[in-house]
Amino acid sequence: MYKKMTEKEIISDLLDMFGAKITSADIRAYSAMKNISYPTITRRLDSYKVGHGKWNLEITSEVVDSIEKSYNSPSVIPVIEQNLVPEKDPGFVSFGCFSDIKKIISSNLFYPVFITGLSGNGKTMCVEQACAHLKRELIRFNVTVETDSDDLIGGFRLQNGDTVWHNGPVVEAMERGAILLLDECDLASNKIMVLQSVLEGKPLFLKKIGKVIHPKPGFNVIATANTKGKGSDDGRFIGTNVLNEAFLERFSVTFEQNYPPNSIEIKILTKLAKSIQLEGEEEFIKKLVSWSDTIRKTFYDGGIDELISTRRLVHLLKAYSIFKNKSKAIKLSIARFDDDTKSSFIELYDKIDEDFIKDEETIDKSNEV
Repeated sequence: MYKKMTEKEIISDLLDMFGAKITSADIRAYSAMKNISYPTITRRLDSYKVGHGKWNLEITSEVVDSIEKSYNSPSVIPVIEQNLVPEKDPGFVSFGCFSDIKKIISSNLFYPVFITGLSGNGKTMCVEQACAHLKRELIRFNVTVETDSDDLIGGFRLQNGDTVWHNGPVVEAMERGAILLLDECDLASNKIMVLQSVLEGKPLFLKKIGKVIHPKPGFNVIATANTKGKGSDDGRFIGTNVLNEAFLERFSVTFEQNYPPNSIEIKILTKLAKSIQLEGEEEFIKKLVSWSDTIRKTFYDGGIDELISTRRLVHLLKAYSIFKNKSKAIKLSIARFDDDTKSSFIELYDKIDEDFIKDEETIDKSNEV
């Protein structure tokens, strides 16, 4: 015979022996020790069950009800309230994987996509503009090495003195049927593995509030990265990590985004020039594109360690609209490179544009004033 134990006594014993989170194995061990049948104990713990063979003694059904009420309360402001459809960029020119990304998003299928490519070649803009054209909501989350489950899934936050649940970007996108963009995904640590079930299109169980999130139709995950999740051997992308193979395998397809061809890059810069009141600079734009193309080819051949991205050309053209001097715009835009690289880039442009020296002389005279 054994003493009939109350629920409070059983819970107190289990907390002392195993902590708040217990499994069926823990209960069987306790059952044998106390000579109490396994079903008798589990019946006492019904309100603490959080999954198959799992109990959390810190969360009662009353606590879950309370959390659910506060979660659904009008006083709790959702993480994101506004319409998240990106605006169309009038200067956008489609190229690369844009049309394919647009087809995948418009299909409404859950089809995770990985986009890789060098920095500044329009990976993120491609996804943003595909959503803008299709009028689909987009939630962009910039991944870092510090990103963890709380950042991605959500957690409790203090609000007006109360602790309330706030969705993370993953849950918010699932509930809205939005596109989740994981930007710079290859900076993540192994904590991103929390997304395994999400990347399979399955429901997500939020054990902290005892709620299951079912993805709405249209929800999809798109990741961008400078590498293919294998790290950066050449040191160009310091901080990128080797991603778990099981994580990478859950992406249905991988697109390798390259810099746009010359004709497209000219269109991009021409549209930009018009938007910033920089008219009549077609020849300058053609020379910039020719210059960057030569540099990229040399980079791909292993002749140099740096290149000029499309984003860098955009920065350069904006600098020219401000300073009205080609030489100054170019020098300021490539100042982040080392001295040898800057010199070689300037020498190359000098061979392409005969007016470059005149602009350099203008800089010298302005510095004398």
